[in-house]
Amino acid sequence: VLQVALGQRDAITIFGDDYPTPDGTCVRDYVHVDDLAAAHLLALEKLAPGVGLQMNLGSGSGASVRAVIESCRRVTGHSIPVAIGPRRPGDPPELIADASLARQSLGWRPRYTELDEIVASAWRWHQSHPRGYDD
Repeated sequence: VLQVALGQRDAITIFGDDYPTPDGTCVRDYVHVDDLAAAHLLALEKLAPGVGLQMNLGSGSGASVRAVIESCRRVTGHSIPVAIGPRRPGDPPELIADASLARQSLGWRPRYTELDEIVASAWRWHQSHPRGYDD
């Protein structure tokens, strides 16, 4: 979506707008990369040699594809054209993480909980690295 705002793509494609969700688009759990990194650091502190940890990380709430696009429009000030494509096979209508094990065993909670806050951070990064890490 942010590549559209940067002018690197003409439009963003929404793959299916007829799901049984409030706006017809898939709902996903979005987590800030800093929150994911913090969880991994906490997990490294808990690890014992030869023992692994497996847990979900997420905010516990979801945002639809349309909500993400609207957030990107607000944050960037760009119109962000949308194309509607067919559903992708196997895409479930909603995926939201249950991060209760991470909360209980690591004391982890995401710091960034608002979608606009996550998008704003990503937008700042993309503006300073328009070609990714190749810059």
